[in-house]
Amino acid sequence: MPPAPEIAPEAQKIIIIHPGSLYLRIGRASDLNPYRILHVIARRRKPGGKFHRDTLLPMQVEKSKEVMAEMEEYRLQVSHTLQACLQSDGKKRYATPPQQISAFNRRSHPVQVQEPRFNFLQTTADFIVGDDVLSLDPKDAWNIHFPWRRGDLNLHSNVGGSLTAVISDLQQIWLSVLQCIMGITAKELPSYKAVLVVPDVYNRQHLKELTNLLLNKMNFGSCFLIQDHVAGTFGAGLAYACVVDVGDQKTSISCVDDGISQEPTRVRLPFGGSDITQCYYWLLKKCGFPFKECNDTVQRDAMLLHSLKESNCHLDLNLCGSTEKYFKIYPPNQLPLQYTIQCGDECLVAPLSLFHPELLGVTGRKKALAKIQRPSATCPDPEDPFDGEYLRETGRRGAKEQIEQSMTDASGIKPDDANDEEMVVETEFERENKSKEFILPPGQMIGLDTAILQSIERCPNDEMKRKMYSCILIIGSGMKFVGIDKWLQNRIALQTPYAFRSSTLDVVTSPKDMDSANTAWKGGAIISCLDSAPELWINASEWQKHGPKILREKAMFMW
Repeated sequence: MPPAPEIAPEAQKIIIIHPGSLYLRIGRASDLNPYRILHVIARRRKPGGKFHRDTLLPMQVEKSKEVMAEMEEYRLQVSHTLQACLQSDGKKRYATPPQQISAFNRRSHPVQVQEPRFNFLQTTADFIVGDDVLSLDPKDAWNIHFPWRRGDLNLHSNVGGSLTAVISDLQQIWLSVLQCIMGITAKELPSYKAVLVVPDVYNRQHLKELTNLLLNKMNFGSCFLIQDHVAGTFGAGLAYACVVDVGDQKTSISCVDDGISQEPTRVRLPFGGSDITQCYYWLLKKCGFPFKECNDTVQRDAMLLHSLKESNCHLDLNLCGSTEKYFKIYPPNQLPLQYTIQCGDECLVAPLSLFHPELLGVTGRKKALAKIQRPSATCPDPEDPFDGEYLRETGRRGAKEQIEQSMTDASGIKPDDANDEEMVVETEFERENKSKEFILPPGQMIGLDTAILQSIERCPNDEMKRKMYSCILIIGSGMKFVGIDKWLQNRIALQTPYAFRSSTLDVVTSPKDMDSANTAWKGGAIISCLDSAPELWINASEWQKHGPKILREKAMFMW
């Protein structure tokens, strides 16, 4: 066995922060794995104060008869596709009739088990963060906020939804975790550095606020930002990959080559693991889910559904027919109850909603819009004197002067200045950005495989496309299903253009036997300890002096 690598002393003083819609992953760069904490804060509501409670799972939408009929049609299509598949020994798959499964589940009754009883958390604190929020009585006067949703800051029009309030929630959660779990007080933070893993498709204003949070409000000595897809390739030890990050509430895709995420290939689809959970819950209710009192808007019940999806769902075609599963619920001040449930192909249909987003009509995600990286020219920043607007205008002016010069050289006559306003000059930058939109069917969301293919096709040259068609890296916690790699590999291989079929497609789901949910966090830790890392750090004085301009100069991505 080779000796364990030595940990650099400075790694003990670097904190890697990877915020997510459901969990916060945080730890020292020297740690093997991060701490995982529910990324939520509950604040005690003042008498007469406004009520707001973010749910752990996305809310189900009101479904019309047309939507229900469409979802049922696609469910049957997916079920028929599964029945047409073969097992590894060449035999056809078989399925237990849904009526038989439903009849068993309706006859299933809970039994008490002799285990410790659950009691609601009693506290006089003004706020609670992390997993303890699940132990609060839903009837008590608490407002619950998840500051990160759908891969971005959770801004909304209700109480606690302003940018200032969301940043304050992040600060409170992160400081509490640092102090209570990692033993680092606020006074010690100036001697620490921070690495923040940010979304691949980012909002520049939000990144400015997050940098300001780390340096000016939490008072870290220095920090730098790294995109999650780039961090994922470093964590997996890959030089290039088409990175597919399936989180709890978003799925993002981009092509990364030599530590650079290619901007035209970036896309974020607004559905993730929690939408699959709601789809699975819908399928369970169709087959007589015995826990009738389950309420997906209650945090503890939502976490139960989440754990049922993680333990039961898969894409192993060798598992046929019905299987019996067990789960426990913990009513307050009572003995726990154990339920027995039968599941059939519902466990396969739910994960396949990633490829058939019509099944996500239960949360309304089918009609949600995909997001791409907007060029800085469309987001002018008054604090940045060299923002995209400046570059676009100077580029247009330079192009216009070139046209005038060429016309003068050809005719010997300089164009009349009076016609300057009529001369429209389209810069190369503007021409390139016209072709970046992802092709979406009217009123529909594209499936995961289609989005991957469109992302790869936006690579700048055939050589890079060939590399991306040969390596797809899966990161995040929303797609950890047995057999998903083979299913995705087959879907992509069937649709790969003929010119790129010569290379072998490798779908990486657990690089270096690592939990895919921790890959990006681990990549941030690796990058922070590289010999080139000193060039990336931004300290508080630099930030106060230069502002966003320093991000343009030091960030590992094009600002």
